[in-house]
Amino acid sequence: MNRKVDEVRTDPPGSTTSDPAPNAPEGPPSRPDPALPLLTRLAALRERVAALVDLRSADDPTAGDPLRGLHLPEEAVGHVLRGPGRERDGADTDAPLLSSQPVGPADRIASLTVRMGLSELDAALLLIALAPDLDRDFETLYAYLNDDVSRRRATIGLALDVCGLSLLDAGARDRFHPTAPLSWLGLVRVGEPDAPFLSRPLRVPDRLAAHLLGNDTPDAVLDGQIRPLPVPQVPPGAPDSAAAPAGTAPPGAEASLTHRLAELLAEDSPPLVYLRERREGDGLACAVAALAAAGRPALHLTTAAKTPSSPDSADATPLPQLLLEARLRDCAIVVSPLPAQPAELIKALDVGGVPVILTGPAAYDPQWCDPDPLVLDAPGPRSDPAGLWAEALGLEPAEDPGFDLAATVAAYRLGGDRIRRAAHSARGLAALDGTALTAAHVRLAARQQSASGLEQHARRIMPDVGWNDLVLPETTREQLHELAQRARHRERVLGDWRLSAGGGRGRGVLALFAGESGTGKTLSAEVVAADLGLDLYVVQLSSVVDKYVGETEKNLERIFTEADRTDAVLLFDEADAVFGKRSEVKDSHDRYANLESAYLLQRLEAFSGIALLTTNLRANIDEAFTRRLDLVVDFPFPDKEQRLALWRHSLTHVPCAEDIDPAPCAKDFELAGGAIRSAVMTAAYAAAARDSAVTSEDLLTGARREYRKAGRLVKEIGSW
Repeated sequence: MNRKVDEVRTDPPGSTTSDPAPNAPEGPPSRPDPALPLLTRLAALRERVAALVDLRSADDPTAGDPLRGLHLPEEAVGHVLRGPGRERDGADTDAPLLSSQPVGPADRIASLTVRMGLSELDAALLLIALAPDLDRDFETLYAYLNDDVSRRRATIGLALDVCGLSLLDAGARDRFHPTAPLSWLGLVRVGEPDAPFLSRPLRVPDRLAAHLLGNDTPDAVLDGQIRPLPVPQVPPGAPDSAAAPAGTAPPGAEASLTHRLAELLAEDSPPLVYLRERREGDGLACAVAALAAAGRPALHLTTAAKTPSSPDSADATPLPQLLLEARLRDCAIVVSPLPAQPAELIKALDVGGVPVILTGPAAYDPQWCDPDPLVLDAPGPRSDPAGLWAEALGLEPAEDPGFDLAATVAAYRLGGDRIRRAAHSARGLAALDGTALTAAHVRLAARQQSASGLEQHARRIMPDVGWNDLVLPETTREQLHELAQRARHRERVLGDWRLSAGGGRGRGVLALFAGESGTGKTLSAEVVAADLGLDLYVVQLSSVVDKYVGETEKNLERIFTEADRTDAVLLFDEADAVFGKRSEVKDSHDRYANLESAYLLQRLEAFSGIALLTTNLRANIDEAFTRRLDLVVDFPFPDKEQRLALWRHSLTHVPCAEDIDPAPCAKDFELAGGAIRSAVMTAAYAAAARDSAVTSEDLLTGARREYRKAGRLVKEIGSW
């Protein structure tokens, strides 16, 4: 029985071939429909399949059996035994294969063939495997040719028959080997490995079928695990340097590295690259800049998504789907940050054909993969990040945001991706307030991007004070201003101007505040943090010092490591407990105590954050620590004029009687700023209990209370 096959309609459903109405309005030019070239190719495939069906049914005694494919009648077995073999009913071997030349301007299967280096035979086999997913008629045709109504997909034998190839052709059979392009690239999956080779079904991933039809939505299994890293649009005629985002390629080593990496990524077979970063985000920012300069889009895989080696591998990142997505989009893959055990992830991604950039802070381990990737040190944060912030905030090059953007962001060491996220948050905060963008919005958003694990070992303080809250000698205030300036400009001075001492030393800012209790050391640290727009973390010594040998150093290492990657001010209050003097070794306890001090000396030199130490007695701090400090700020005990200023400042927001005069208290009671504040609080509580204003007598009572607390004699003062 001859089975005739109807002509396939090449117009997509709902379309018409009639001319448009004469008076129809002219709209924008329509984009080419990727389905049209596929329909054209399916029509050609249908003709070849129809010829094979006709050839098979011509002398098949069971062609008209309604149960054909469900059982094996005696006539079918006899027909096989009498025939010369399956080679007889292959398609015409002299007929050309299905053409892989482009059919129309939106022929995605042709562009895929060229981009992935497929042969004409590979393209034909791919179309044969894909056909049932695009046209249900092929299910019926394939089931007939497979002699099995349950096999509605192409099998290896059927595909070779349609292509007119011998089933014994070793080269043709090799196209389905796991290392052959179709399988290795994830374009065709061969199922049922236990079935006879020629009967194994061929399946095309749904994502590939959707891509060929013009759908660029990522595979659903990748939701929440990847995000695109878009390439900035470059105006026609713009220079090559314009491909990188504004501020991502400054003069110097960073620009050179970005340019060289961009050249590698533009090659046909770029190597696997590992960017080691000193600080989280540096490697990702460098990778984004290089990809933009190379004009290559990328997919960002965050390894918060689990790798296949994770215990709950059911939730692991589907790496085959990720690689297929990258190949279909002609994208690179950026992995940031690397997981703790990256060997299996790297092995799965290092398959060639897809550019892969890995970023992370860990030193490269040769055990990760073989051959070794190209290992590069990612450049650190820029000394002038204002350009990156301006672009992320959507500001024009000459636009004035209404505040000093450069001074506002100078203290932050965020990478390009973190800056983009912080800028988005800052704009959201401004919209919530219903105001224009301000420096406060930018600083709050930047601090949110610096959230860290320091709160496990330190108490977080969100500064709410300013320089006006300090009552200090002018020399001390100048040193505090200098400390803030050092924190802002350390990248320029130590990095760009190469004034770092070398030897693996960090770019941190270290200062010691020395003075009696209550002289304003902790308050000054909070003011400096507020001026820089950073949070203040006060280290809890109870969570650091441990009686067991080596545990204190481990706790300190966790704190320093976290502070290195966080934009914050670290305060060691009462630092004598940790940074005390080394002593002569008389027993094992002295030796281990000295080891702790030696560790701290080494760690401070490699520290890149901002750390402040306070002590009531400067002589208690080891001189070796003092040499490594940038500043030593002395906080003298306040004299009479400063005490009066402190009394008046503490009473600024307190309701006071008209005749109140704190001058006698400032003259007769030698109290530091902290004690004066406590005295004012005592007076304020007394006034609140009476529901009246604070009087001079209340201040006198508070001052006497502080003297008694300190164990000092209270001088009796006559009536005021």
